[in-house]
Amino acid sequence: MKKIVIATVASLALATASMAAVNGKACTSCHGADWTKAALGKSKNVAEMTHAEIATSLKGYKDGSYGGPMKGLMKGQVAKYSDEELDAFAQTIGK
Repeated sequence: MKKIVIATVASLALATASMAAVNGKACTSCHGADWTKAALGKSKNVAEMTHAEIATSLKGYKDGSYGGPMKGLMKGQVAKYSDEELDAFAQTIGK
């Protein structure tokens, strides 16, 4: 039992550290504090996206396989993060 508790705490600490790596405050100026704003009137409503859709979008912006008019801007925003960091962040927003 003790090993399970230690493993769980370690996993949570790792997830929290990964999540903390993405600066979500930088996103809110375009997407809104509650993620409901269409960035520059062109993006999807992030609050209505699933966690998986958000993760796929963020990683797609990073590798250049996703995006419309905001593709270049978003690539610059996510390029510095690992896929794991983007996955962890995606779990904190959307539905």
